[in-house]
Amino acid sequence: MKLLKYADVQVKDLGNGVSRKVLVHTEEMMLVEVRFPTGGVGAMHSHVHRQLSYVQSGVFEFESEGNKQRVVAGDTLAFEPNQKHGVTCLQAGVVLDFFTPAREDFL
Repeated sequence: MKLLKYADVQVKDLGNGVSRKVLVHTEEMMLVEVRFPTGGVGAMHSHVHRQLSYVQSGVFEFESEGNKQRVVAGDTLAFEPNQKHGVTCLQAGVVLDFFTPAREDFL
């Protein structure tokens, strides 16, 4: 078992009020908490990892391949490898991102 205590996990400042905590990871997978202020943006990007995003709180607009979806707490999204996507926070909140394999660039 691998345990990381929330209070011990370092916060990475991503700029403009957005922050990230890598909650736990193995080589095969990773769970990340991303906190957004209202108006915070996750710029359009893509990566080789599969990604699931769970909206823990707040209101967001996710965009992928020209499709925009407004999502709220409890909603979940899935992104395939290399699928371009981004997000804008409409009401301050938290998104939990699950990646497989783990994102080496976050470590």
